[in-house]
Amino acid sequence: MSKPLYVLGTGLSHNGSAVLLKDGHVCVGIEKERITRIKHDGGNDTDAIQYCLDAEGITLEDVELVVQTANFEIPDRNRFHGKRLFSGTEAPPLISISHHLAHAYSAVGTCDFDDCLVMVIDGCGSPYEQCSDISDNTIIPGKRILELGERMYCEKDSFYHFDGQKMNALFKDFSEVELNPGNDLKLPATKHSIGGFYAAVSRYVFGNMDDVGKLMGLAPYGKAGRIEKEAFKFENGSLLVRDDWQEVFTRPFTGYVFFKDHFQYYADVAFWAQKQVEKAVRWCFENRLERFPGKKVCYSGGVALNAVANAFLLNEGVVSDFYIEPAAGDNGLALGCAYYGWLEVLNRSKVKSDENTCFGRSYSDSEIESALASASESWKILRLETSELLAFTSKKLAEGKTIGWFQDHSEFGPRALGHRSILAHPGIKGLGDHINANIKFREDFRPFAPAVLPEFAATYFKSGRKSPYMILVDDTKAEYVEQLQNVTHVNGTARVQTVDKTWNELFFKLIQAFQKETGMGVLLNTSFNKKGMPIVETPEQALALFKESALDVLVLNHVIISKI
Repeated sequence: MSKPLYVLGTGLSHNGSAVLLKDGHVCVGIEKERITRIKHDGGNDTDAIQYCLDAEGITLEDVELVVQTANFEIPDRNRFHGKRLFSGTEAPPLISISHHLAHAYSAVGTCDFDDCLVMVIDGCGSPYEQCSDISDNTIIPGKRILELGERMYCEKDSFYHFDGQKMNALFKDFSEVELNPGNDLKLPATKHSIGGFYAAVSRYVFGNMDDVGKLMGLAPYGKAGRIEKEAFKFENGSLLVRDDWQEVFTRPFTGYVFFKDHFQYYADVAFWAQKQVEKAVRWCFENRLERFPGKKVCYSGGVALNAVANAFLLNEGVVSDFYIEPAAGDNGLALGCAYYGWLEVLNRSKVKSDENTCFGRSYSDSEIESALASASESWKILRLETSELLAFTSKKLAEGKTIGWFQDHSEFGPRALGHRSILAHPGIKGLGDHINANIKFREDFRPFAPAVLPEFAATYFKSGRKSPYMILVDDTKAEYVEQLQNVTHVNGTARVQTVDKTWNELFFKLIQAFQKETGMGVLLNTSFNKKGMPIVETPEQALALFKESALDVLVLNHVIISKI
């Protein structure tokens, strides 16, 4: 039997991560924040890499190649925000690639397409001088200015062609970096990026950038026409951020009480910002596809996490055969690094993805029992086989109980897809507000997602499109809005998850069991965490949140814990 071939990818930007490929297929991957419990943690990659090695039961000596990426710099082999695992070693070889190239490979490595176009849009990528993906045929607006090297210019959007083995950069746009902008509406990032604009507005509205996606949740409460300014302009193939829109933004967040007192104002700002982003993203796609026509398109980079803009592209017919990388933000960079090593450096054939994105390690029965023993709480504990567990859990959900659902390998990316989830009935009045207030401890305007059996997606939702990664919104059909009130947002939309039986079997069967109890093939699904904290990774973390919150039941693999 031949020895497995391992390639390690590591992302050292914010939202750091590590991914291990085994013979071209992801065998383990983790975001650093899940280990350190610090939201968006990045920098040094020791913890994330060690997690992957331990989960696979190997050492660095078993790894053929390591590929890394960061943002503004090329990390040193020995130290990067602390000592690295490679310190003092010569093997395995360590190579670096640029930021957008890693985003692009994360998309093509995980999709079904062999030949496709790839769009990358984010807030800030690598400096021009560090972009190894540029060829003589790559179109670069303002290239002469970049080559002067007088200021730092970084990637903001890139467009590629992937032929099944190699990536070719067709069009790359760069923007000057403002490291000390001296303005709440300008960030230390690229001056003219969509991601930078959205993050700046998020900081203006919420006072931080802990969860930029909150703007999407707030926007439906806003009204059109309250702000007349345009945020972007388009010149010679480049998208530019205007300055004059900032003149009307004179009430930045000063605290949550102030935010609540001026809720409609901030909702109107969020509505405006979301529409501006949709317009800008559409222009980028239309412009690049006009220059380089193609039907199959992959999409990555932080802006690709905007589920509303993604659905807008499909609804408007801008794209049709469209794949959005589930970990499209910087947490997916390690994926791209690993696939670059496999496809480009080792020149190995692409291995077809099974579409599963649950790359974390699993936890044994003995580890769960140890965590329970350490918790030392007076809880009712049952240990059930699969059929009994599904029957018990679905019955509790039908009764209106909230369930912490912890199963097998954790998800890689920002969405809980049925392995580290909080679950509830989608239609019991007030249950969504209860989860926000007493379990998630977050703002009351934040929506929840419906997890639906694929065969019923078109029954409940307007398009009924496939959406296994909770990265597209749809419209709830009017006749089901009341039945799905906890997963339908104020504007009638829902960020749908169609649950795939092939890689999410137990969650699929749970929704089937719930349907037998209630007649509804939909569950409320939200991530198993509270505001400001990463999704739980270990049984101990799940038990801690169960104890702290108003969750009624916790399911740890086949162990059911109920509060007395």
